[in-house]
Amino acid sequence: MKRHVLPRALVAAVTVALAGCSAGGETLASSKSGLAGPSAAVPVAAAPVVQKPMPITVEVVGTAEAYSTVAIRAQVTGELTAVHFKDGDDVVKGQLLLSLDQRPLEAALAQAEANLQRDLAQAANAKSQTERYRDLAQRGIATREQLEQLTTNAAALDATVAADRAAVASAKVQLTYATIASPISGRTGKLMVHPGNLVRANDTTPLVVINQIAPVHVSFGVPEAQLPEFRRSLAQHPVEVEARPPNDSGPPSRGRVSFIDNAVDQTSGTIEIRGTFPNADHRLWPGQFVNVTVTLGTEQNATVVASPAVQNGQQGQYVFVTKPDNTVELRPIQVSRTAGPETVVRSGVKAGETVVTEGQLRLIPGSRIAIKPREGEKP
Repeated sequence: MKRHVLPRALVAAVTVALAGCSAGGETLASSKSGLAGPSAAVPVAAAPVVQKPMPITVEVVGTAEAYSTVAIRAQVTGELTAVHFKDGDDVVKGQLLLSLDQRPLEAALAQAEANLQRDLAQAANAKSQTERYRDLAQRGIATREQLEQLTTNAAALDATVAADRAAVASAKVQLTYATIASPISGRTGKLMVHPGNLVRANDTTPLVVINQIAPVHVSFGVPEAQLPEFRRSLAQHPVEVEARPPNDSGPPSRGRVSFIDNAVDQTSGTIEIRGTFPNADHRLWPGQFVNVTVTLGTEQNATVVASPAVQNGQQGQYVFVTKPDNTVELRPIQVSRTAGPETVVRSGVKAGETVVTEGQLRLIPGSRIAIKPREGEKP
């Protein structure tokens, strides 16, 4: 049997190739073993848990309402002759707004005054005749029946004079209705009737509506469960309330709670509360939705964490608490309330501990962390 002998060069090449494959396999294995080694620390931001006084606040959405609203209507029928304001003007109490044609009312007043003068003269004459016949009756010249008839006529004329005086007073009042003044200080709306039109007494459509917006009311509803706390706070001190229109970056308007409704709305489970604001700058406008914050009091020793630290899980809310060995612990907490960037915690953490505020998505219990320096701190 004949054997085949490989050339020496070919044998050497195969040997080198096998060695290279062996070395590459070892390199890949070592690379994979390197990925399976300990992971790097997760960079996070953290903030301490503090204990400090915190206001007890309620934040809701409310509606601004006019402090007082008056619909101006004519009390007499007549032609509108003049308007003394422009749509949207600010007016003061007693300011002249509208004028009606006074001529018919002046004529009625003159007629009532003339009737009064006529009946005064007749009453004076009747009184004089009664006195003369009383003297004649005493002397037996006039009969008793004549005296009684004259006395009755004089009394009737006195009553007529009293009615005439009332008619004159009524005519004067009617004449005052020809000029319409503002009953309150406020802002006028759109004028519904223009000069030259006939207006009727007590028409269904008002001539103009005036809203008093300084001061102004803000109404809002709170859950009925918070009613006892509201009433307790009102019994101890005035309850302050703030209101800010949407997209308004300025400071909030400040007022006080002035009214709590006497019944809970059963459909919504809320109770209406009203705050009164000076509103001298007219920032709050009737019908406008505003963000309302009510301060009921202050919790002196509240445990506070930064709001971004609080996370929501299937078992409730929790935070990651840092440990001295630069690892984290998942800690369930009970939140009392949230006030913007800060959250008041009822239980779960204590003052002096540090919680993670950024980077929680990459953490699990026991993860190693590297806390990033806060803004303004040197790394």
